[in-house]
Amino acid sequence: MPTSSSSQRGAVFAMLATILIWAYSWIVMKQVLAYAGPFDFAALRYLLGAAVLFIVLVIARQPLRPPPLLLTIGIGVFQTAAFQGLGQWALRTGGAGHVALLAYTMPFWAVLLAWLMLGDRPTRRHVIGLALAAVGLLCIIEPWRAMGSVASTALAIAAGICWAVGTVLTKRMFLRHKPSVLNLTAWQMLAGGIALGIVALLVPQRPIAWTGALIAGLAYSVVIASSIAWWLWSIVLQRLPTTVASLSSLGVPIVSVLLAWGILHERPSLMEWVGIAFVVAGLAAVSGVGTRSRG
Repeated sequence: MPTSSSSQRGAVFAMLATILIWAYSWIVMKQVLAYAGPFDFAALRYLLGAAVLFIVLVIARQPLRPPPLLLTIGIGVFQTAAFQGLGQWALRTGGAGHVALLAYTMPFWAVLLAWLMLGDRPTRRHVIGLALAAVGLLCIIEPWRAMGSVASTALAIAAGICWAVGTVLTKRMFLRHKPSVLNLTAWQMLAGGIALGIVALLVPQRPIAWTGALIAGLAYSVVIASSIAWWLWSIVLQRLPTTVASLSSLGVPIVSVLLAWGILHERPSLMEWVGIAFVVAGLAAVSGVGTRSRG
């Protein structure tokens, strides 16, 4: 069924807001590691985020009944627990910019998985955009140079693969069951938060230091980067093709690089600028939403 022009425009605005929110989130995630262990922080972030969304469900008088449970748990485990837990773990020894960029290899895995699992075959325009974005990401990551520890690199890439699985499972959920966006976001976040909480209890970590900086970082992560942003991301997945939604997320590491430059004074190298240009070209190739294109 074709998506209306106004619905597509709303999804594009949701996509842009998500890019900005998540880009800044990587800086916050790196900073809070001075005050809490990676799994403790991730568990607190998503359990509290889920609580916020359930309160919103009650206020909005929306049904609290969960979507199909097994698929919801799968989304929560891959999209929330594994992606966030592995990404936060990678930040312990890896730089925020490079970890974000490696985690955002997600679109490449998502395009492949969506083709295999959903029959969502990429169009020629999408393939061109994917190729341009791949070249750009290689220029930004510069795998021929040192990228920090091998463990951090592997964890960040694994986080991207897990997010891709969660993205495809979310798309399948909307295609088969058509749940409320807010309801699905709340339940999958709760499932992911519980999984992270179990890991946090089992893995030794540094004690939590309840400073003002940690509380501020947690507030941003819970209310904005988790509750609001994941809800917006679900809207994007519901209304846009998987390929477009996945590739659009590459805007997050680009904005992360720019924010790190402005806030942390981490000036991008020449190769990073070249990579950013290629990624922007790739995004332009796939973002013909609301144009005359039929695909």
